Amino acid sequence: MSSPEDFMLPCLNKKLFGIECLGCGIQRAVVLMFKGEFVAAFQMYPAIYTLFLLAIFLIFNLFVKFKHSETIKMGLIALNVFIVVIGYLIKINT
Repeated sequence: MSSPEDFMLPCLNKKLFGIECLGCGIQRAVVLMFKGEFVAAFQMYPAIYTLFLLAIFLIFNLFVKFKHSETIKMGLIALNVFIVVIGYLIKINT
């Protein structure tokens, strides 16, 4: 029986240059999240939950328009960029 890990794409940046990219770990974090290992998912990729929140908001916003949807969208994007960059800097310095 195959597992989701068998179908994960390798990081091209890591294969070519030997350095992890800003997205390294997101596939494994999603698998961990669906397995119910929420703490491990966060440890693997700290932005997993805020990215999930952003995706839900963007999909919901397609059907329901909010008064300040652009501000909320930009705030969530900025928050995600911040978390991804900080998480990446912590990962490469440890």
